[in-house]
Amino acid sequence: MRQRGLSCREAKQRNLVQYLADLGFQPRQIRGDDHWYLSPLREEKTPSFKVNKKFNIWYDHGIGKGGNLIDFGILYHRCTVKDLLQKMTGISSFQQHPPLPIGDHPNSQFPASAIRLEPASPIHIGSVNEIKNPSLIAYLNLRGIPIWVASGYCQQVDFELHKKQICALGFPNRSGGYELRNTNFKGCSPPKDLSFFDHGQDRVTVFEGFFSFLSFRTLQVDSPPLTNFLVLNSLAFLEKARPLMERYSDVDLYLDNDRAGKEATAKALDWGQKYGDRRNLYAQFEDCNDYLRDIGPPNRQNTQTQPKP
Repeated sequence: MRQRGLSCREAKQRNLVQYLADLGFQPRQIRGDDHWYLSPLREEKTPSFKVNKKFNIWYDHGIGKGGNLIDFGILYHRCTVKDLLQKMTGISSFQQHPPLPIGDHPNSQFPASAIRLEPASPIHIGSVNEIKNPSLIAYLNLRGIPIWVASGYCQQVDFELHKKQICALGFPNRSGGYELRNTNFKGCSPPKDLSFFDHGQDRVTVFEGFFSFLSFRTLQVDSPPLTNFLVLNSLAFLEKARPLMERYSDVDLYLDNDRAGKEATAKALDWGQKYGDRRNLYAQFEDCNDYLRDIGPPNRQNTQTQPKP
């Protein structure tokens, strides 16, 4: 007897965590209902692909996309919905999930539930101070960033997450949120946005993440900034940043060398000749920070002088 094909409704009800396991992907971290993976959709070293097990939905912070299992499957397999349903027929990762909350639209490319992966923030900031915590200084040393560079742009942020006290580097964005990092934590406090440093120049230099930016400043710290600096904090903000970038006569792109970074660079280069790919600086490395860690920070005698943003 011919096996009945899988319906879209049935596919969406399959356990996404188990489906990823069937594909060979295991979470690197689990925090409550949130399972964090190295993204199956691109190359990365730090987990930024999240599955919320309660709602059975996913969100990839690196590309700013998310949704249900079908949304993931057609991106991962690069196929149509029909082809995906045929692929999934016979896979035993079926588990009923509660209906999605009212407000999700079945025809939305990324339903409202994808946004609810980031509900009212569980991060409660307690204090923001100068960087003094020894573990944060050790983390900066591990990443090749001198404290006198980091202190010009970052602060020490103490916050509470799920009743746990955490201390992290905080890199502020233009809307008052922070990118938060320490050895064991990667996250952000809302609102998430771009970070921009205006030096009154007609050129802007663009980075994907703030450690690449800090690495660049470490390499260039003895030279006065002859450019403005823009940190996307997520490739999902590339389009959002375009109007700002268009204000300047030259746009230097120092994005990552992974697949997502290459695609974003190619996209920006199509916007016009003012956009330039500067990844040749670290052509053999994934990003500017990997390059810095390989060659080591430049020697400098006066380590008390801090750069001004």
